[in-house]
Amino acid sequence: MLRKNFISLFVLAVVVIPFAAFTAVQWYESTYTKLPVYGGDDHTISDFKMINQQGETVSIKNWVNKIVVVDFFFTHCPSVCPKMTKNLVVVQQQFKDDPHFQISSFTVDPERDSSKRLAFYATQFGINGANWNLLTGDKKEIYRLARKSFLVSATDGDGGPNDFIHSDQLVLVDTQKRIRGFYDGTEKSAVAQLINDIKKLQKEEALN
Repeated sequence: MLRKNFISLFVLAVVVIPFAAFTAVQWYESTYTKLPVYGGDDHTISDFKMINQQGETVSIKNWVNKIVVVDFFFTHCPSVCPKMTKNLVVVQQQFKDDPHFQISSFTVDPERDSSKRLAFYATQFGINGANWNLLTGDKKEIYRLARKSFLVSATDGDGGPNDFIHSDQLVLVDTQKRIRGFYDGTEKSAVAQLINDIKKLQKEEALN
């Protein structure tokens, strides 16, 4: 009898209690810890003016009181971009009924990606345009945003004919236009973390 009690206590001390403690820490971190702010508290996304897949003008004013996920893609991309887009469709489905959530995808090939081409791409991937803008516009402005505002590229460039940015990063932006996370848009585990972080950010925003 003593031996059985000892074994039970041993299992409790070695397995159950550490597991419970680990679970409690994980729950606390996922629920209450704040996401980091990238680029510093003073770094915010600058204004822009683009055209979406519906031919409408879109600026940062469309982001008021919204949590936004941003990526940079191009419709002729054969590999990385389709994976990112499919994963973003999953993200959109998670928050389809939230009026304070939005996805913005900037094309890095605006010469070929017209508004009409973006509309075709949206149809191909089943993108709901209600809270997802595929954006085209001036190449220099897009590349400036990618480098200086969204920090997705460490390379230098002027947005000229020979300049090209290809990033697999998804960028999470809060309602104050601050960057709160970067995620590999091709990895399902990273996208799952993004979904979790959006929910965490929603709780943080609700307390402010």
